[in-house]
Amino acid sequence: MRPDATDDRPSGTPSDPLDGVARAVVVVAAGSGTRLAQGAPKAFVEVAGRSILERSLDSIFATSEPMQVVVVVPLAMLAPSRLLVSRVAGPARDHVAVVVGGASRQASVAAGLREIVPSVETVLVHDCARPFTPAAQFELVASTVERTGHGVVPGLPVSDTIKRVSATAEVVETVDRSELVAMQTPQGFPRAALDAAYSAAEAEHTDDAALFAARGHRVIVVEGDPVAFKITTPWDLRRAETIARADADSRGDGEAGRPRPASTDARRLRTGLGVDVHGFDAGQPLHLGLLHFADEPGLAGHSDGDAVAHAVVDALLSAAGLGDIGTVFGTDDPRFAGASGEVFLTATLERLSHAGFDVVSVAVQVIGNRPRLARRRLQMEARLIEVVGAPVSVSATTTDGLGFTGRGEGVTAIATALVAVVDPGERSVPPRHLPPTTDPTE
Repeated sequence: MRPDATDDRPSGTPSDPLDGVARAVVVVAAGSGTRLAQGAPKAFVEVAGRSILERSLDSIFATSEPMQVVVVVPLAMLAPSRLLVSRVAGPARDHVAVVVGGASRQASVAAGLREIVPSVETVLVHDCARPFTPAAQFELVASTVERTGHGVVPGLPVSDTIKRVSATAEVVETVDRSELVAMQTPQGFPRAALDAAYSAAEAEHTDDAALFAARGHRVIVVEGDPVAFKITTPWDLRRAETIARADADSRGDGEAGRPRPASTDARRLRTGLGVDVHGFDAGQPLHLGLLHFADEPGLAGHSDGDAVAHAVVDALLSAAGLGDIGTVFGTDDPRFAGASGEVFLTATLERLSHAGFDVVSVAVQVIGNRPRLARRRLQMEARLIEVVGAPVSVSATTTDGLGFTGRGEGVTAIATALVAVVDPGERSVPPRHLPPTTDPTE
C-alpha cells in the first residue's frame, strides 16, 4: 500500500495518480550491509549526512517521465522507511510504495514486482547501493527497453587485467577483457516478460538480467557511468562521502552544521593559471589526473609526468603568488625523481595553507588525442577532489590534428584555480602540516 493512502479506492480509478503510468522502478534496499560493517542495513547508512536510500531516490525523482517507485526494505525498517520515502518523494508521494523484502535479493525483487500497478509496461530494477546513478541512466535504460523490447543493462568495460585461476589459486590463463563488461543498475525489462521469468525461476541468479536471459530472452548493454558505483565496503563509503561533499560544495549547499569554506568575497579571491606539457614515452606507465591508464604510453618527465596534476600545481601556486612548480620544487631534485602528482599537490596545498589561502575551485582541460578520458573523467574528478579538498572539474578536447598534441606526440593540460585569502580566525580546520622535508630549497 502506498504510504500516504487515505481511503480504500482501488488502484486504476480516474483519481489514482498512477492511472496510465507506464514505467516502474523497484529499488532494492533490503540488504543487511554485512560487508559495509556500519551496524545498520546498508540503505540506511549515511553518506555525508543523508542515507544511501535518500540519495538513490533523488536521482529517480529527477527523471522526466513519471514512474511508480517501489522500495523494498527489511521488515524491521518498514515503518521508518515509509516515513523516509514519503518525505523524499514530497509532492510525488502518491507514486511510491514501500514493501518488505524476502530472504534473498531475488525474493526481494519478486516482492517489489507484485506491487506494480497494471498499467506499467516497463520495469527497472535498481540497487539502492548505487546512490549516485545519474537520472540520465534511468532514462536511457527505460527508453532502450521501450525501443527494442529486450532486456537492457548499463555496463562499463573492464579495465583491470583478469586472470582465471585454479582451485589452488594458481593462474591458469589471462582472460580477454575486451569481451567483458561490468554490470550496473538500473536493469530494465518489458514488464510481462520479466513477470513470467520470475514466475518460472527455479534457481537463484546474481542479477535480474541473468534470470531474464535464462528464459531465452535477449539482453543488450548500454553505456553505464563510472559514478554509478556500488557501495559495498568501508572504502566505497569513504569514496562516496568525498563525492557527496564535493557535489554539495559545487552547488553552494555546504554541509549541515559545518561552516562554509573560505570566504568568497570578491576582494579576497585570487585566480591562477597553470599549463603543463609532456611528450609520450612508451617506456613509462601513464599517470594522468592521479589515475593510472593501463596499456597506454606514459609521459616523459623527471617525476611521473602527470601533466594534469602538474598544471593544477602551477595554477594553485600562481593564484597564491607563490611562484611555479619549477622554482618551488626544481626540475631535477633527486627527492622528486619518479614522484607522483599527489606528492606535488599535497606539498603545494600545504604551502597555500600556511600562506593564508584556501582553495575554492579548480578546473582542468586536457588537450590530446589520447588517452580517451570520457569513461574515466568522473573518476579523475573524484580523485582530484579527494586530494585538493575542493570542487575540481575536468574536461578534454583535441586540436583537430594540429600541432604537437594533434600529431599524437603528447599531452597538454591547462588548469585554472580560484583561491581565497583566509583570516586565521575564520578557518574551520587548522592549516595543513608543512613538514620541512617537502621544501627542496632548504
